[in-house]
Amino acid sequence: MLNPFLQSTKGRFTACPAAPAEPDGGEPPSPDALTCSLTVPGEAYSAQIARRTVRSVLHAHRLDAIGAAAEQVAGELVATSWHLDPGRSLYLSVRYRDDALRLTVYDGHAPHSHPRLAAHCEARRRAALRLMAVVVRECGGAWGFGESREPDGGTRTWATLPRTGALGYGEPDSGRSRRPG
Repeated sequence: MLNPFLQSTKGRFTACPAAPAEPDGGEPPSPDALTCSLTVPGEAYSAQIARRTVRSVLHAHRLDAIGAAAEQVAGELVATSWHLDPGRSLYLSVRYRDDALRLTVYDGHAPHSHPRLAAHCEARRRAALRLMAVVVRECGGAWGFGESREPDGGTRTWATLPRTGALGYGEPDSGRSRRPG
């Protein structure tokens, strides 16, 4: 029986098909094709990994203009998730759809069943994400968090940045800076 993963090439079989000489005519991927996910260690330095990854992915998809806001939000999401659930891996998802960038971080911090503990934990997460909330608001986006639908549970924290709002974030705007402060 032939292995379905092997491809025939003029009478012989190879495990990997040959790559085209120049895929897609050398054109960079379109913004609408942006979908990137990665798992980072539950460590303090992971926020920097997230920021650099987001910068690179946005550049590859010709979305550099929204990079300042996206990098700030990605770093804040990962740093907060690490702070609230240190030592466990964090999962970052970056997607661009309908002219908006959506950043999502999944952490292993499960919701509390006791109402007071749940309220306290929610307040801690909101307080830790104050800076990110300002950036998202300045860009006209939205953010939130809740129980993760992943099999291992935990918390899903997300932010959406509309492209038009994130354009030029941090640049002078009629004599004032759009940086939070």
